[in-house]
Amino acid sequence: MHTDLSAIHSPLGCLFDWPKSREDWEQYRLSEEQIAFYHEFGYVSGVRVLDARQVEVLRSQLADLTSKSHPGHELFYEYHSNESQNAETVLFHALGAWRIEPAFHDILWSPPVVMAASQLLGGSVRFWHDQLFCKPAKHGGVVAWHQDYSYWTRTEPMAHLTCWLGLDDSTRENGCLHYVPGSHRWNLLPITGLTGNMDEILTVLTPQQRQSFRPVPIELKLGECSFHHPLLVHGSYENRSEQSRRATVMNVFRDGVRSASDESLLAGVPAIPKGCKMEGAFFPLLFDPQGQSRETKA
Repeated sequence: MHTDLSAIHSPLGCLFDWPKSREDWEQYRLSEEQIAFYHEFGYVSGVRVLDARQVEVLRSQLADLTSKSHPGHELFYEYHSNESQNAETVLFHALGAWRIEPAFHDILWSPPVVMAASQLLGGSVRFWHDQLFCKPAKHGGVVAWHQDYSYWTRTEPMAHLTCWLGLDDSTRENGCLHYVPGSHRWNLLPITGLTGNMDEILTVLTPQQRQSFRPVPIELKLGECSFHHPLLVHGSYENRSEQSRRATVMNVFRDGVRSASDESLLAGVPAIPKGCKMEGAFFPLLFDPQGQSRETKA
């Protein structure tokens, strides 16, 4: 049986060294200008997380994870070899890689990720769940416009953050992420589908929202990430280029978020009673800005 890495709540040591002092952490802090930009527009991008060696480690393990014969396959919360609704395109999408491969486990504790998340959330950071999104060259599928929190209302309050990390250069040509600046101030919108018609979301927008629906492309170099607000409308177009577009996504929340459901929050995960704090084996503490400490095991 494959080892379930969710039992280990600290880095295994395959990607980076954990900072040893408060001074060591300072290099990872976002600037005041970056934080102000996030609050005004709902996102911040171009944050360097990985070097070329670290990217290659993740790419190698990703190649293994895309196989249904992987010995840890049963540990995924969700696994879609192709979630695209267009038969001519492919979108690989899976949740739970952190439980299976060591690099995808350790990336959750990446110093630039957890420091920025703590600054943007205003407190200690806990893990929610991860995602893999892969668009192959020439026929990669879309991720339709959506708000992340529309899928996460089984948790409360809304104190969440998404980190989107590129494992390839992400460009307009290969289907990079697009954000609608300022849409994090909109209401919670109905779900209109994740992998279907890109324009379906327009049917649930007010005239004022349609008028301000002006997406901007978020082009990133491999190893760079963007952070976005849980209500920010975002999506990505097809990849018809000669280059793949692979990414891993880390979704986190501020420590203290509670379950809003008596049902399981993720497939195969024991339920947390409604109103109880989200914590334990599957929702580890990643970063405490006071002590920069780490949990060691569930």
